[in-house]
Amino acid sequence: MGETWTTADIPDQRGRVAVVTGANTGLGYETAKALAESGASVVLAVRDVGKGERAAAGLTGDVSVQALDLTSLDSVRTAAAALRSRFDRIDLLINNAGVMYTPKRTTRDGFELQFGTNHLGHFALTGLLLDLMLPVPGSRVVTVSSTGHRIRAAIHFDDLHFERSYGRAAAYGQSKLANLMFTYELQRRLAAHGTTVAVAAHPGMSSTELVRNTPAALRLPLTWLAPLITQTPAMGALPTLRAATDPAVLGGQYYGPGGRYEVKGHPRPVTSSPQSYEPALQQRLWAVSEDLTGVRFPVRPGQRPVSAGPSGVR
Repeated sequence: MGETWTTADIPDQRGRVAVVTGANTGLGYETAKALAESGASVVLAVRDVGKGERAAAGLTGDVSVQALDLTSLDSVRTAAAALRSRFDRIDLLINNAGVMYTPKRTTRDGFELQFGTNHLGHFALTGLLLDLMLPVPGSRVVTVSSTGHRIRAAIHFDDLHFERSYGRAAAYGQSKLANLMFTYELQRRLAAHGTTVAVAAHPGMSSTELVRNTPAALRLPLTWLAPLITQTPAMGALPTLRAATDPAVLGGQYYGPGGRYEVKGHPRPVTSSPQSYEPALQQRLWAVSEDLTGVRFPVRPGQRPVSAGPSGVR
């Protein structure tokens, strides 16, 4: 396929089950819409069930709603159990939901909000559902990152939850860098199975409500510049959709807009920051994430995940 990949290139998705987090609005909604229109059975996994049901009512196809609050590991476990009771297979898990540039806050489990929501919540959900994916040929875990993984970004192992000093951009960058490190380490662990693959994507600059917490000093300039530097949520969802459905996609790839600086354009494979590819950092983050969430991933088809409960913030 060329560099003008669109939703028209999505293969027939009939018979496939797709779970999309944060699918009641923005990029998640557009992702769910395209998958449902292509024949998939789509689950909108959302924090606000009412908003999810209103979103589902506007979609065509087999669409349902599942309550999921990524800021609560109890909610993640409850959602995973509910999905396991409904489905004996999952073909696509789209880890799309996220928060950006929030004031200093913590999740219900005491994690810094952006790291807890964007990374740890999705880490736990993936681990709790992965055994439903491992036997399914062509199944994929797609995790949505951001160009923000390059901005003031590092994994602050000595202060993961920014308890000593908090910066919105640094916390967001850490969470989005974690999304990529998680994807690359997950793919390394999946490679031996030959069925499920892990892929990452980013939307470029898309006009969604995710930027509602942008500092006031930047809000007005961004409003003026928006027509020049942003694209619609439908365009922003294309990298995720290509990562999820293009038969040519390989595990461990990263998809983003193909235009200059990856801000806008049709999706293509892109590269992430050098530190995101560091195996030692990926493996250290994985171990910490298991410890914090209490979730141990299955390592082979037929094995069930282990959820021992989180160890708490440390």
